[in-house]
Amino acid sequence: MLSILLGVLTGLISALFFAWAVRCFIRYINKPPILKGPVVFSPKIIPKTLQAALSNEPQLLGSSCNGKYYKTVLDNGLTVAVKLLEAGSSPERKSAKRKVQQELELLAGLRHRNLMSLRAYVQESNRFYLVYDYLPGGSLEDALNTVRENQVELKWEARLRIAIGIVKALQYLHFSCNPRFLHYNLKPSNVMLDTECEPRLADCGLAKIIPNFERAASIYSPSESFHTSGRYTDKSDIFSFGVILANLLTGQSPTDPSATGGSLGRWLHRLQGAGSAREALDPRLLGDEEEEDEMLMAVKIAAVCLSDSPADRPSSDELVSMLTQLNSF
Repeated sequence: MLSILLGVLTGLISALFFAWAVRCFIRYINKPPILKGPVVFSPKIIPKTLQAALSNEPQLLGSSCNGKYYKTVLDNGLTVAVKLLEAGSSPERKSAKRKVQQELELLAGLRHRNLMSLRAYVQESNRFYLVYDYLPGGSLEDALNTVRENQVELKWEARLRIAIGIVKALQYLHFSCNPRFLHYNLKPSNVMLDTECEPRLADCGLAKIIPNFERAASIYSPSESFHTSGRYTDKSDIFSFGVILANLLTGQSPTDPSATGGSLGRWLHRLQGAGSAREALDPRLLGDEEEEDEMLMAVKIAAVCLSDSPADRPSSDELVSMLTQLNSF
């Protein structure tokens, strides 16, 4: 009897081990291969021409703590923007490389008029070359700097269009994507503009997947994202949007001395409580009473986006409705 029982147990264990081995083998052969060389998501880009263009000296458009931003022209005449990221360390494990590859493929699948679409990428050691459509309008940071220097005008209509475009992109990421996407690094230098001042968000999700990628300075990120017990959520993206909206309304950099005495959100709340919200507005925008009413309502929206508690901030879905209906107030 005992020998029969042992035989049954041995057979059962052998069957379970065999089933486990088969599952592991199937999982292994179904793993996506680690791709080498240019990985292209657009039929307009040929891998060889992209590799050749990257080997040449492209035109530098700007730089940040994470890398540089270039403009280059492919052999077929297509002008593209290339983001060169210095990752600091290359993911050596195959599982880590495969994870980065899968995340970049997900990013390449994002399609929205207010997002920069990833057209191709190349990974070389600890460098990532990310290829996007080229937008001649530069970044929102560039535009705001030229406005502060009185080189160009940026009227309220254009600023509102930029704000609405940004929050529509966030709405798409937060509510239309499965899995949900977060931006993680929203700031004016990551908002690109076309010739009609229509914005497109760049660097979406890169802080999550690229090793040692630096996120925006604390002035654009909420305090909860820097706490060891905290976590970055869609409401963290909303805080970053609130800082950008405040930039558009005031014409000031968030580091401007006139906004001292607390956070930018508290400064706006303080002015509202004193009935002095108009003092926060960019003087270049004043003069039209109807537009001023819209801007004062937008100040309230910016202030609530900058609330210390994430639960008190509106969702991107709610913000689209708020901003698109401003002219009805």
